[in-house]
Amino acid sequence: MRHGKRFNHLGRTAPHRKAMLANMASSLIIHKRLTTTVAKAKALRKYVEPLITRSKVDSTHSRRVVFSYLQDKESSQVLFNDVAERVAERPGGYTRIIKLGNRLGDNAEMCMIELVDFNELYNQEEKQTKSRTRRSRRGGSGSKKSDAASTSSAAADTTAEKVETTDAAVADDAAVAEEETQDTAPEAVTEETAEAKDAETDSNDESNDEEEKTKG
Repeated sequence: MRHGKRFNHLGRTAPHRKAMLANMASSLIIHKRLTTTVAKAKALRKYVEPLITRSKVDSTHSRRVVFSYLQDKESSQVLFNDVAERVAERPGGYTRIIKLGNRLGDNAEMCMIELVDFNELYNQEEKQTKSRTRRSRRGGSGSKKSDAASTSSAAADTTAEKVETTDAAVADDAAVAEEETQDTAPEAVTEETAEAKDAETDSNDESNDEEEKTKG
């Protein structure tokens, strides 16, 4: 048995494994994502993340150290000029592994490894989910408060509706009373005028009778 196996040798010799990881790291830095097996992706994560941390300090020594691992000028320039600016505020965890299922030929477990700060769609979904989630205290006090607030708002709405209906009923009654007073007022006036005319005719008749008696 193999004692002291601290990392996955990936079935390769040391020079072959280092060359493969260097090429995969260069491809990941340039293209920002890479599809490979889960074992290689985990080995690549341990290989490339210290280099990304080193690129945050833009010095000649850092560039030489990174180039000694990558052995590629283009990927080194992209790492220091582009990637380092995007991951400046991130303290670690620069890569993400997303499993894709098993490969058809040998049933190997496949995945996609990518740089976290360069997947804008995934980051937007995370922001939306974070903005939607709300923390609540233990014991469901938050739900109780929300239920109480909803019930109080519903009660306030019902009371407001009742007040509106009562106000509308009072206004309708007042309008009906005004219409009745307007209808009865001319009738009372006509009755008074008729009584006054009758009184005048009676007084005229009495005066005429008295004049006839005096003449006779």
